[in-house]
Amino acid sequence: MKTFKSATEMSNTALRSHPSTVCHDRTYRAKIHRGNYATFHVAVEQTDLLITADRDLKDLVLKSVYAYRRQIEEYITYRPVFFESLTPIDVDPVAPPIIREMEDASRVAGVGPMAAVAGAIAQYVGMDLVGMSDTVIVENGGDIFIHSPRNETRVGIFAGDSPLSYKVSLKIQSEKTPLCVCTSSGTVGHSLSFGQADAVCVISKSGALADAAATSLGNMVKGEGDIRHALDRGSTIEGVLGIVIIVNDKLGAWGDVELV
Repeated sequence: MKTFKSATEMSNTALRSHPSTVCHDRTYRAKIHRGNYATFHVAVEQTDLLITADRDLKDLVLKSVYAYRRQIEEYITYRPVFFESLTPIDVDPVAPPIIREMEDASRVAGVGPMAAVAGAIAQYVGMDLVGMSDTVIVENGGDIFIHSPRNETRVGIFAGDSPLSYKVSLKIQSEKTPLCVCTSSGTVGHSLSFGQADAVCVISKSGALADAAATSLGNMVKGEGDIRHALDRGSTIEGVLGIVIIVNDKLGAWGDVELV
């Protein structure tokens, strides 16, 4: 069985983490307000999650992470193009649901399926926890699944050296959850991006789609002048609910976005 690590040796550019709202050591996590909730950390290979829930569900999270990683690893062995391709591939109708959702998201967004992996894992792990906790927030390297039916959630945006970094937050109303917020960057971290945006945040019900769309739109932004074009493109992607793009001291937003 191939692991994500060994698969990385096959292609150093395809497998992505998303430090676009994080520093490499994830010091941004110290800024998270935990309130009265349990917050715990689960890491398996490259999957590094911070979970907030009503109680400590670490054992269940570990079980969930191992299950989804195994599905992805085994599928990569069966179909290496799923890992290697930087462009969409055909959706496999008999693949596990997380694989099909990644393939479909990549098709809609115009990127490779592994561009959706962090957001997909955050969402699928989060949904496994929903029956065990009213509040579930799963953060996977800046890609976030939110289920918070009782309270609004604020998601701060780290945008590298931009003067807007940590100055802008998304307000997610409780009635709109479950929801996913995923971010890509061309200036922060080691994620694969062909653009120069400091942060491209995408809101969607699908973590895979939010992740893939953030990558796709981030690739388009070479400078401040590309913000409007990327927003126009993002507005045509079915399933994308909102977008925020930050380049230097400029910010553009589209859709169902509430900034504070």
